[in-house]
Amino acid sequence: MKRFGVRAEPYGPHMAVPSVSAEPPAAEASAAVPAHLLPSPDIRSRITELRLSAFAGHRRAGFPLGPVTVFAGPSGTGKTTALAAYEALARLGGGAPLAEAFPDPVACVPERARPDAGGRRGFRIGCTADGAEGPVRLDLAVQAEPYPRIVGERLTARGVVLLETALRDPGRRTVQAAWHTAGTAPVTRAPLPDDRLGTALLPLRVAGKTDGQRHVLAAAEQMVVALRSVFPCDPRPEQMRAPVPTGSGRLLRGCGNLADVLWRTRAECGRRHGLLVEALRAGCAGRVADLVAEPLADGTVRALLDRGDGFRSELARLGDGELRYLALTLVLLTGPGVLDVDTPGEVPDALRTLTVLADGFDRGLDPGQRRELLRTAARMGERGHIRCVAAVSDASWATGTPGVTVVHLNP
Repeated sequence: MKRFGVRAEPYGPHMAVPSVSAEPPAAEASAAVPAHLLPSPDIRSRITELRLSAFAGHRRAGFPLGPVTVFAGPSGTGKTTALAAYEALARLGGGAPLAEAFPDPVACVPERARPDAGGRRGFRIGCTADGAEGPVRLDLAVQAEPYPRIVGERLTARGVVLLETALRDPGRRTVQAAWHTAGTAPVTRAPLPDDRLGTALLPLRVAGKTDGQRHVLAAAEQMVVALRSVFPCDPRPEQMRAPVPTGSGRLLRGCGNLADVLWRTRAECGRRHGLLVEALRAGCAGRVADLVAEPLADGTVRALLDRGDGFRSELARLGDGELRYLALTLVLLTGPGVLDVDTPGEVPDALRTLTVLADGFDRGLDPGQRRELLRTAARMGERGHIRCVAAVSDASWATGTPGVTVVHLNP
């Protein structure tokens, strides 16, 4: 890992990691099929590559991300680390400060990275977002010691560096930023705070008066929209068994308020509820005729499986695997309006793709449940509105599933 000096160099060619685009080469596609018969390009903002250049146990790593991506490998190979890096970038894209995105930044520094003369150590991380602007690359250099700060950021699209920041004066809590203008001056320079993602701040700084500035704004928006549309999910069965108070009807990360969400969604979207019940028939023991939410006298609501013969099973009686299967299926079949995720409301749904992060995707599931859940994820990914990035120990059961990208991590 390159040491952090007093004057951090901006990103150069040595930092390049090939980007991955979800689209086929335009020239090859147009040569084979008449233009009017080609499918419309996917303009929804989505992350298609995660780069961990020097992050915890990863070095010079670039991971392509498809509609459904499964990280697989034994314990200690960095599956959870990869998902945590994605989530941290998402938090920065949503405007969170560095301390919130990386609560323990020192743990992100490669173990054998040596400090420079000033005691500085850090890590490098990045991603690529595809959409209407084509592939847009974001790369970050973060100092973790002696205190956290973003010391370098670079946003690139169509071969043009749109934003570049560098640490010029270690004594100040700012970095020097330069963004593409293409007007009377080629770039505009100004200081930006060293604990925030500069890309997320550009809409507040760039006027959009020139073509260059509009290009910067469009690329920054694509990156921010792709990053913000993330829902980390880790269902906790022990939190799902008891009745819960009625609230916002937005599913939380641990899915403990699942009954409250079902109380809302069953009435709002009968079609998706039908798909959920159909999936439960394949993943739950015994007969399943319906899944209902029942309000109680004390103001709480509980969820029950309707067995179709006048008998209903409380969720408290279901196994951990059944509850995790139920929760993850509900997540994949719903969307931003139901999940507790801070998506950009000013962006039309047609330009957004929600990405579900699921560590321990197959935890507690039997072979039939995990196969059915993966098929559900693949079906939703094919439609383009829901993507999934998951982590499992062994992906032999997932390899070869249409629409699923398996990334094998080795010790």
